[in-house]
Amino acid sequence: MADRTWLDAVTHLRTAREAAVLVTLAAVRGHAPRAAGAKLVVGAAGTWGSIGGGNLEAVAIDRARALLGTGGTAPELFTLELSDKAPHRHGVQCCGGSVTVLLEPLPVVPAVAVFGVGHVGLELARILARHDIELHLVDTRPEQVAESRLAVLADPVATVHVHQVAVMPEIVLGELAPGTHVLIMTHDHAEDFAICDAVLRDGEFGSIGLIGSAGKWARFRSRLGAQGHDAAAIARITTPIGLADLHGKEPAAIAVSVAADLLRTFERETHAARPVPVDAEP
Repeated sequence: MADRTWLDAVTHLRTAREAAVLVTLAAVRGHAPRAAGAKLVVGAAGTWGSIGGGNLEAVAIDRARALLGTGGTAPELFTLELSDKAPHRHGVQCCGGSVTVLLEPLPVVPAVAVFGVGHVGLELARILARHDIELHLVDTRPEQVAESRLAVLADPVATVHVHQVAVMPEIVLGELAPGTHVLIMTHDHAEDFAICDAVLRDGEFGSIGLIGSAGKWARFRSRLGAQGHDAAAIARITTPIGLADLHGKEPAAIAVSVAADLLRTFERETHAARPVPVDAEP
């Protein structure tokens, strides 16, 4: 990836689901190696672009990597003097000016796979497509994922991946990134069960939700146990899905409830990913 521009690097890292920090020279006063607007992308294992090299760039990389290490999502600003009298860690840089540097975290966005794009699935997709996530829509019925039907998802904020598979929709699980949240709501209980079985058997997934009644879940729970899944594994599947205190049965109401619960899950994950600060020793 050495020859990529900073913009190419951002696209590549997002596709590869690797966190990074975008570093921008937000302001330049006096002389500096680069003009305001110069950009650098800092990943865990590489950098792309440049804000001018030397102590300036090295300090920016250090601070960007520290931000990556804490999992921070809020932008940060810092100012650096380019003077031989200013503190420096990576060599003297005496251009004579000063710069303000903006650090913008580019976190790995959540990923969601919706198995079944029926009435509820489509309404859910319409809501989720307006968020910065990776959204996978899976269905065995060509008409459910036809371009004309999914036109309601035009100009999405999300990156939308459509998977139309003739049989065995569970094979799509093998294409999903670790941590993907899985929602199971197909038109066929046999498909639902096969996906439940497969998602517990293979891969590292986030939350797992199954739409359906208490009776359906009782049958599934018994069958999953017979397939060799223990109680702890089976308990990873949440059913019913959505917010418990919202009881509407219309597809749009169910979709709002499920989306709200999922967004709350995203927030919990973000907070859990941040290390707890440790007080410095006196």
